[in-house]
Amino acid sequence: MSSQLFDAIDYLEKEKGIDKDVLLEALEAALISAYKKNFKSAANVRVDLDESAGTMRVFARKTIVEEVEDSQQELSIDEAKKIDPNYDLEDVIEVEVTPKDFGRIAAQAAKQVVTQRIREAERGVIFSEYADRAEDVMTGIIQRMDPRFVYVNLGKIEAKLPEAEQMPTEEYYVHDRIKVFVTKVENTSKGPQIYISRSHPGLLKRLFEMEVPEIYDGIVEIKSVAREAGDRSKISVYADDPEIDPVGSCVGQKGQRVQAIVNELKGEKIDVVQWSEDPVVYVSNALSPSKVVDVLVDEENKATTVIVPDYQLSLAIGKRGQNARLAAKLTGWKIDIKSESEAREEGLLAGNSDDEEVTYSDNVDDLFE
Repeated sequence: MSSQLFDAIDYLEKEKGIDKDVLLEALEAALISAYKKNFKSAANVRVDLDESAGTMRVFARKTIVEEVEDSQQELSIDEAKKIDPNYDLEDVIEVEVTPKDFGRIAAQAAKQVVTQRIREAERGVIFSEYADRAEDVMTGIIQRMDPRFVYVNLGKIEAKLPEAEQMPTEEYYVHDRIKVFVTKVENTSKGPQIYISRSHPGLLKRLFEMEVPEIYDGIVEIKSVAREAGDRSKISVYADDPEIDPVGSCVGQKGQRVQAIVNELKGEKIDVVQWSEDPVVYVSNALSPSKVVDVLVDEENKATTVIVPDYQLSLAIGKRGQNARLAAKLTGWKIDIKSESEAREEGLLAGNSDDEEVTYSDNVDDLFE
């Protein structure tokens, strides 16, 4: 029986990738537990596992005393001297106490404990495999759903997509293959837990890195992302090389690159705008597809007043204020939008006409009409 246990341990190490030392430690703890339970022993025992001989032996540790009061914990000096004349009082001696049928009893009692340790070790292997996947995109298959979660199989582990991280405009079906953004990986008492999202801005960023070689190679840099999942997003990009068009690289020929991402996000509209360290230019670009006449900057409060043509006011603000809200998130600047006529009444704009309108925006919205 002992040799079969050692063979099983060798098999588990090779097939499951679990360290043999972890399994031997688990087996030793299980055998000690089995001995104490089945033989009602309170003795301090040690289990000796000999792989080469394929044996398991139990030793009780006893303290040498003058008079024995607890036979399970103590051994008389006279008995100790019979074993070795060099023993003295207060020495600790190990006495073999392996029962004849210990192999059978130990195997039965150890099974559950060893299985638990193996499960824990496997969890450790799985956690190590997924620990570095945080803030990455993974592809999974929807296994099942309930009112709170969509359960996604990511290979060796099942991740939960909570309702708050789902796209409100998206329908989920069992066996669908979807891309998810891994927000966090934790090793909990219940095993490795992977937290995933379909609404996180990081998903959009990673999808662009996967779809646009210039971003992956570092030629084009994503500066910031603002997203209202399922509806509309804005992403700002920048290239050090003036010969590189960062917006054009992301949009692709005839909009193919950005359209592939739109398709993955089930029709979510995406504005790609060029980043600039000049807040006037950056805020103007961020309000795409609206045209901008002027931008007044308050550096101290990091706020801007943006003046747009009267007929562009509703476009600049967007449906339910969405365009202005996303532009503010994208740039990190407060944005107050005023029409030309309102700005003139307040003395913010003088002498400008429609012929002098300036726009810094890259209007990619036409690609999605």
